[in-house]
Amino acid sequence: MIAGAILAGGLSRRMGGGDKALRELGGVPLLARTIARMAPQVGPLLLNANGDPTRFTAFGLEVRADVLGDHAGPLAGILTALEWSAEQGVEWLLTAAADTPLLPSDLGARLATERQALDARLAVATSGGRMHPVCALWPVDIRCELRHAVAEEELRRLTTFVERFSVARVDWSVEPFDPFLNVNTPGDLDRLRIILS
Repeated sequence: MIAGAILAGGLSRRMGGGDKALRELGGVPLLARTIARMAPQVGPLLLNANGDPTRFTAFGLEVRADVLGDHAGPLAGILTALEWSAEQGVEWLLTAAADTPLLPSDLGARLATERQALDARLAVATSGGRMHPVCALWPVDIRCELRHAVAEEELRRLTTFVERFSVARVDWSVEPFDPFLNVNTPGDLDRLRIILS
């Protein structure tokens, strides 16, 4: 069984602050759309978010704040999710960002298949010539190495950590749209609105 985690721990600076995951399109929060894509692909599903967890009560997920402070970025969120996954007794974790509501329905399956075929340590999604390391399949036993990298080395770049290991890069087409479009700016929100319409 694979566990899942949706990361919503960012500060949303480019969106002017606030909870980007709670922004609505067509009356539906971005987070709800992402959950709908992720939940069928995993067993237990976690929401990683900082601040008051009660603002996410309506979504019915367990919420955990970063296990390391100082806004250490997505690495801290992934570490939090990996440590939670260890508690669930699972060996693999599928992660995605809360602001990627177009995630492929075969994300977990394709990442798992390619990782196994290449005997890679982990698998990461790519599209349009770009790697999306937040959308990845992680071995839960990598958590000790990640904690050391973040806490001791003060590493903050997710790509730098990923590139320390053998990685299966799994590519998705960007036609008719990039399934890994993430909403960072009001302009991204407008683009997503056009796609969904």
